[in-house]
Amino acid sequence: MGMRAAMVTNCPSINSFAASLGFHVFGTEDFAAQSGSDSSSSKDVRVISRALGLLGFSEGCVQDSSEFDLVFVHVATENTAGKLGKLGMRTDLNRLDKLVAAVMEAAPAGSPVAARVHVSVVLSYGSATGNKEEACLIVNSSTETDSDLKLLRPRQSYTMKAGNMLDDVRNHHPMLLAQWQEGVTRSDLAKQFSFEEFIKHAGNFAMLAERFLHEVAFKLWKAPKYGA
Repeated sequence: MGMRAAMVTNCPSINSFAASLGFHVFGTEDFAAQSGSDSSSSKDVRVISRALGLLGFSEGCVQDSSEFDLVFVHVATENTAGKLGKLGMRTDLNRLDKLVAAVMEAAPAGSPVAARVHVSVVLSYGSATGNKEEACLIVNSSTETDSDLKLLRPRQSYTMKAGNMLDDVRNHHPMLLAQWQEGVTRSDLAKQFSFEEFIKHAGNFAMLAERFLHEVAFKLWKAPKYGA
């Protein structure tokens, strides 16, 4: 779609995947070290500062040009179940929270940066080997009764591709996606980043994972709208 995109990661598999998609790949440690921010700042703040710099934002101002249109920062979850159990996962989530907080601090509401930035946060949800019913996108699927009224329910766009029904869509344990962009008129009522909250209050329900980049490109005015 013509976007200049970068990926910040220390994960070899993500590095290879991003490179195959045409992303410019940065190592996380080197990326933070090359930031122009105060060295006393945390690594997360330095990462976000440099990411915003590559997007054409510097010290609260919008530059005339930018090196990239899109920058992804990958936060890996280390396998610490044997040592710390859930504590290891919680630590990683705290880091993700700090990264998002650094973005919001650099783009306060009403600022020139906030008027031009789009933020997407994607988080994998649980294990696909867990209870599928509890993590199913089809609400109350176990109690749904047979009825002719079901025939009137429109098909969700994520279940179709090029006008044809897909038979390999996984309706359980989806990745969770939250997006923020100032001035967007259609916002939902979700207050927490959790599957249960999204099922009750999210606005966009679901889309195919392969459409994510296209959706972000649309938000950046780089691609036409997809789906309903």
